[in-house]
Amino acid sequence: MSNKHFFTDPSSLLSSALHAVTLTSPSLSLDSPNKIIHRRSKNDTQVSLLSGGGSGHEPSFTSLVGSGLLTASVAGTIFASPSASQIRTAILNRVSTKKGVLVIVMNYTGDVLNFGMGVEKARVGGIEVDMVVVGDDVGVGREQGGKVGRRGIAGTVLVVKIAGALAETGASLKEVGDVARLVAENVVSVGASLNHVHVPGRGASEDDNLGSDEVEVGMGIHNEPGSERVKTDLTGLVKKMLKQMLDISDQDRGFIELKKEDDCVLLINNLGGVSVLEMGGIANEVIKELEGSYGIKPLRILCGTYMTSLNGMGFSISLLRLKDTGLGSGKSMLNLLDAPAEAVGWAAPIAAKTWEAKRSDVSVQELSVQDAEEETPGNLKFDFSLAKKVVTTALKRVIAAEPDITRYDTIVGDGDCGIGLKRGAEAVLEVFGTSKETDDVLVFLQRVTKAIEASMDGTSGAIYAIFFNALTSGVREQSPTSSSPAAEVREKMQVGIWARALETSMIALGRYTPAKVGDRTLVDALAPFVGTLSKTGNVQRAADAANEGAKKTKGMKASLGRSVYVGNEHVGEVPDPGAYGLAEILLGLSEGLK
Repeated sequence: MSNKHFFTDPSSLLSSALHAVTLTSPSLSLDSPNKIIHRRSKNDTQVSLLSGGGSGHEPSFTSLVGSGLLTASVAGTIFASPSASQIRTAILNRVSTKKGVLVIVMNYTGDVLNFGMGVEKARVGGIEVDMVVVGDDVGVGREQGGKVGRRGIAGTVLVVKIAGALAETGASLKEVGDVARLVAENVVSVGASLNHVHVPGRGASEDDNLGSDEVEVGMGIHNEPGSERVKTDLTGLVKKMLKQMLDISDQDRGFIELKKEDDCVLLINNLGGVSVLEMGGIANEVIKELEGSYGIKPLRILCGTYMTSLNGMGFSISLLRLKDTGLGSGKSMLNLLDAPAEAVGWAAPIAAKTWEAKRSDVSVQELSVQDAEEETPGNLKFDFSLAKKVVTTALKRVIAAEPDITRYDTIVGDGDCGIGLKRGAEAVLEVFGTSKETDDVLVFLQRVTKAIEASMDGTSGAIYAIFFNALTSGVREQSPTSSSPAAEVREKMQVGIWARALETSMIALGRYTPAKVGDRTLVDALAPFVGTLSKTGNVQRAADAANEGAKKTKGMKASLGRSVYVGNEHVGEVPDPGAYGLAEILLGLSEGLK
């Protein structure tokens, strides 16, 4: 695992790389604050396609924006999903919404939650939006995937290409969405790698390095462990990978039946660090094994770099079974795959007429006034000084706990939970320093929510953003029609308004995640807090219940989140990082009220 990089600051790297996309493709612009690559000209005659995810998978998805492909892409930090705030801005301000918007996202918890949040926000505004979630990785079987399901990997690129070509014809949102789902249902993929990758800016670790003669089958694109580590040559590896994809008798991994008489497309994808020479040898081995052992001769063979894991020393194989779209021969999956596209990440050259078009000086856009949300006041008043004291105590407590949260998440996840919580806490603290004091509860909550949406990405960011938006709505629904004295409102909120609003927030969160108590997530701390507060009206007892819930996760097997994919022997030795971090916040709230 190489830990040497030309960039040691991941934020600087991401900013530079995004700007470079607009330089190599003159039809695109960059919304720098929101990390959105989008087409410079909006087109009201076709459905807009939006995708994205954590950075580090380039050319997916930033370099797949262009004619015949995506309308816009939203980038998160390395291996972490973009925030709900970024996605909402992309839908509302960076693409045409006249014919609707289709969101295509890979099946990772943070991506599904954050993009789902953006979709819901758009729907509230009356925009027609659909979302397709792609889970093509057979490296994760039915048993291991459980409630989470299969991960999305390189097969997603085929979904994007076919849906993008169909959108270009002027098809309706329903037609484009239906075809995208059809492709997603008929594509399977699996990857393999010689080693894990090192993320720029993070400390180096040799713990997960593979042996010099080992290869990991089914490794995820975020360094998640695969299904097994084997010692074999390329021929044996390809046989094993294709068997996982094509053995329909395997009840755990047999997701599609591909017969030799079926038409199909083969995609062989470089995970970033394999030489072009070796990729040619790998492609030859895959094609030879497909025909020799299965009698399958793909109608199209794509070999190149489409979805990476930084500089991953590995490759993935994807097979798409071609099905009838029901839209006529001119709009078959194969026709749409063959249709011209103009994007630097697709194997089609940028047209001369695009280069000759007048370049605009708006390739890098700053956040404009219309992008900002207005604060909507309410009638519920509170003691701002007390709120500042209580919330500050809670936030400083979770900031102090960041090293432990990060350590726990390094063991059971990807190590970004603690940093994400710290970033969110610091953003809310900044609200106290830069915003005018307010005695309006709803204005205060909206400021906190906006700070969370703008600063927190990944799964935790999505969950906190959804929860606080719902909490704000819940408080608004129960606001009095006129102002009440601060002390009276404070007491009512402790035993009434807050409890009921928290209950509605739990219901809202349940629409986007199936997480329940016992799944080893932050819900193990959140649900006991809400339940105890509703029953007792006592914040101290509720916080203690949350703390106990977090402690209980120590021995739990994960059912949701990225920990599902981590078969680490130390998982049982630490609590769930998200639950632990939330418990620290809630204990801090209790402490601040004393």
